[in-house]
Amino acid sequence: MAGSTYWSQRGVATRGTGTLASYAGTVALGSWASSEAVRASMRANRSRDTTPEIALRRALHRRGLRYRVNMRPIKAVRRTADVVFPRCKIAVFVDGCFWHGCPDHYRAPSTNEGYWAAKLSRNVARDAQVNGLLRDHGWTVVRVWEHEPLEQAVARVVLAVRSVSGNDVASASAP
Repeated sequence: MAGSTYWSQRGVATRGTGTLASYAGTVALGSWASSEAVRASMRANRSRDTTPEIALRRALHRRGLRYRVNMRPIKAVRRTADVVFPRCKIAVFVDGCFWHGCPDHYRAPSTNEGYWAAKLSRNVARDAQVNGLLRDHGWTVVRVWEHEPLEQAVARVVLAVRSVSGNDVASASAP
């Protein structure tokens, strides 16, 4: 592809280099994906508003808890928690089994093993770093696995909120 650019190889139309359709079936040069189908599947994964996260939020709301969604507990740090109770200083993370290395359900991909092993290692290390940073700043961290039964996860979050605020859960969780 003489004269093509980084963006045109990724399907972005640029002047004089072709159309979107001409690049649609190719995997980008240097891509982490083993195929275009894998790339499309992985790009479709959501970073927020996942099914387990929404289910947890709905259940917490039914219990009378009010919270912030996808908020940085510490403004200066580029890490967001899925559910945040600012007054109680409680940060809740809903972790996916694949992305965060669940000890019960994680199964390493069979292709591109080196990339995925390093990626998982970075994710787990970042989770531990965020936990420590938040605790150092007086926050309580609750991590919920996506496979965890909903009522069990809700009970753990409610317990954390009650332990900080006493029994008045609703007033302690108001933003």
